[in-house]
Parts: sequence; structure tokens; C-alpha cells
Amino acid sequence: MSDTVDLQPPALDPAAWTCPAPLRDQPRIVMGHGGGGALSAELVRHVFAPAFGGEALAQLGDAAAVSLGGVRLAFSTDSFVVRPLFFPGGSIGDLAVNGTVNDLAMSGARASYLSCGFILEEGVETETVARVAEALGAAARTAGVEVATGDTKVVEAGHGDGVYLNTAGIGLIPADVDLRPQRVVPGDVVIVSGAIGVHGVAVMSVREGLEFGVEIQSDCAALGTLVEAMLAVTPDLHVLRDPTRGGLAAALNEIAAASGTGVVVTEREIPVPPAVANACAVLGLDPLYVANEGKLVAFVPRPHADAVLDAMRAHPLGRESRIIGEAVEDHPGMVVARTGLGGTRVVDMPIGEQLPRIC
Repeated sequence: MSDTVDLQPPALDPAAWTCPAPLRDQPRIVMGHGGGGALSAELVRHVFAPAFGGEALAQLGDAAAVSLGGVRLAFSTDSFVVRPLFFPGGSIGDLAVNGTVNDLAMSGARASYLSCGFILEEGVETETVARVAEALGAAARTAGVEVATGDTKVVEAGHGDGVYLNTAGIGLIPADVDLRPQRVVPGDVVIVSGAIGVHGVAVMSVREGLEFGVEIQSDCAALGTLVEAMLAVTPDLHVLRDPTRGGLAAALNEIAAASGTGVVVTEREIPVPPAVANACAVLGLDPLYVANEGKLVAFVPRPHADAVLDAMRAHPLGRESRIIGEAVEDHPGMVVARTGLGGTRVVDMPIGEQLPRIC
């Protein structure tokens, strides 16, 4: 097989699909609707977006960029239902802060304020709630953000997993920053800020009691200062994404589809830790689809790529940053990986989710 793919992506008609989980014809919600893949996208596109409408929502980014009182704001919300509540390298409290801070950072904004809603299951130990709150507060202080308001609800025993969290956040977007997938053009360089698949495998290993010879720590972290270091090199970054649910594959597919460009990545350049690779091999998973909580992928104009990469590697959260591919004119809307054997494979949008409840 050659190193290029000249096939156009086939026209898709979800109404005609006969896969085990057809999208529009799915009569009930399934776990895959929350997985960040094609099922999630269909739910948003055909249920939520028509119901809500509005230009801000139509952006469908990690955070909405809105203007208020003459300033540009990023506004985002997220919910966290991870099980277990505590895992190697983090907790649901860390996720609640870092996930929302990172969604804001992907629009170029520095998070300023968060709200936090606790949904508690009747019977959960107060000490457990206190541990989650303490972890959340510590993560907020580390990220330089203030939890300014909140809410608490309690549901009957058996109707939750102890603690669910919802956070929303706001931050200012610098006037000269415009991060959105529509700005991606052929020739843009694709950079990932470090090893992928770590968070998903860390949560799965402790939840399922699996051992892989070494403890895998979640990569959960707030990426605001890393983004600031990148923007200090040039505000002309084209798009940033944190590849959470659906992993790197989902993030790249979303950008390819929104920009109308193709994306080519080189598999051997994508940093996958040996422990993650081994775990995925045992479980039959592809690391490209496994969730991350402390990594980002950037599409950078080629003239700025080396300088941005140097700035990322000088930051503690970007020391393992790598160039993994580029945007191309060929196969618009499609992501292709060059394999170690010299061939190519299509990296599809995930349908459901490989690892449930990782955030």
C-alpha cells in the first residue's frame, strides 16, 4: 500500500446504517451516547442543537466564545461521573477542575471563575464528600482559578455512584487569539503535548482490578499555563483540542471534519508509553481512542511549528511534545495514519466508547 490515500470519504447516511448501535434510529440512550464519538455527535446534532439553537452553540467547540460588554469570553460546562471517585494520579475533584479549565484553555482563555454542583447519593459517607471537595479546592488553587458559586442536590440511594459533579467556567480570550478548526489549512503541523492513553488506562486498571506490572498514573492536569506559553510564541495558532472522550482519534476527526482538510499522522511518532501499549494490546484497544485528561493537540502554521514545539518542551506539561503529522489537501474530512510497515490506515471517528466512565 502506498503512503498516500486518494480515496474520498464515502457519503454517510446514518439513517441507513445497520451497525449494532444505529444512530438516529436508536430508541433509547446507550452508554455510547456519552463517549465523545459518533453517537455523541449525533445526539447533539439531532436532539440538542435543534432544540436550543443559537450562534454560540453552533460553534460546537470545547468552550463557546461569546462577546459580552465589549469583551470576548470563553464559557464552558462539563459533568463528571467517573468511577471510582479516586484513582492513581487524581480524583473526580481534580477532573472537575482540570476538565473545565482545559476546555476554556482550548479557546485561548485563562480560566477565572468556576461554578461547582455536587449531586450526592443518599448514604455516601460525609468523609468521602469532604475528600472530593478538598481535592477540587486544591486543584482550583493549582490552576489559579476561583470556585465562585455552587449547588448541592441529593438523590435517593441506588440512583447514583456516591458523587457526581458539574462545573462551569468563564475566562477572557485575548483580542488577538482566534482558535477554531475552520482556520486549519493544508500544511499545518499537528503537535501532541505528550503521551496519550494514560488517563483511560489508569482509571480502568483500578476500577477493574487489573495489573500491568507497573502502576499507571493519570495525566490529569490543568493546561492553561502550557497554552499561554504557546501563545506567547505566536497568537496565530489555528486550533487546540484536549483529546478526552474518544481520545486523539476523535479530536483529529472533529478537526478534519470541521476544517474540510485531511489529516495524516505517523504512528511511530505518536508517544504511547509501553505500559499503555501493553495494556491496550492485552485488552484489544487502540491507544488512539483512549481518553486523556492532561494532553492537548495543536494545529500550528508550519512557519511557527518549531518555535511552538520548543516552547512546549520547555514547559513541565509539554516536555514530551512531538510533531505527529500534518493537515493535507487530500481526503478532506478523513484522518489517515501511516503505519510502521509503510502502509496507511483510516482512523475513523469512534462509534461509542471503549472505556466507560473515565470522566
